[in-house]
Amino acid sequence: MADFFSNKAALISGASSGIGKALALQLARRGCKVALVARTQSLLEEVAAHIKEMGGETLVLPTDLTDSKALHSAVQTTLAKWERIDLVISNAGQYHRAPIVQMDVQQLRTSMEINFYSHVELVLAVLPSLLEQKSGHIVLISTMDAKKGIPPDTPYVAAKCALSGFGDVLRQELYGSGVRVTTVFPGRVDTPMIENLEVPWISAKISAESCAKAILKGVQKNKAEIILPPQTLLLYYLQVFSPSLADYAVRIFRLQGWERFGRGSR
Repeated sequence: MADFFSNKAALISGASSGIGKALALQLARRGCKVALVARTQSLLEEVAAHIKEMGGETLVLPTDLTDSKALHSAVQTTLAKWERIDLVISNAGQYHRAPIVQMDVQQLRTSMEINFYSHVELVLAVLPSLLEQKSGHIVLISTMDAKKGIPPDTPYVAAKCALSGFGDVLRQELYGSGVRVTTVFPGRVDTPMIENLEVPWISAKISAESCAKAILKGVQKNKAEIILPPQTLLLYYLQVFSPSLADYAVRIFRLQGWERFGRGSR
């Protein structure tokens, strides 16, 4: 794996914490140059400091991910620095929950902005350079909730389902171009985004580090989709063969979890 990522250039959105941070550090250890994109500069600087300590090369690009011009600027800055981008990991996200009977459309729009449109904007910003160099890999971080929606996560699920569909079409349209696409469907991951959420043992949170490791392994194997951890496949197949039975499993195992306080970001 070290040889596969060595001397390549990656751009990661949502790189200040959680899965994005774990991916940035693991890529840097493998000799990959990493552009860090997120809102909070101080958190990005902390990640960059770790990368520099291990002798890695990095760019800190504080960016409002809902701002199209800012995203395009981050991509252009990265290209100006390294002349190419080999790996784009679109990871930014926010967890939005609301029962449908209590939800208003603005809550859905807010979720769509960060959990769907920011990913689309990043892809559109970087795609011309990837097509020109006839190589590269786009990784879209969705959620297992896009395979089986869990109440009361409607705003989050709707946006991530849209991202899943976008990635599915993107992968097919880019076939033969040299640009590859992988969509990732993680279950519960122990990140700041859901630090307020208690979950049942059957849906225990996995570490961001193990999630990142699985993603990079899947990228190297050019997997179209990555579903993790492995036990989430049981719910996926249950949904495929019997949605009603999958609904029952969600209820009986309380897969929705229960909140302690506030909301978080990946």
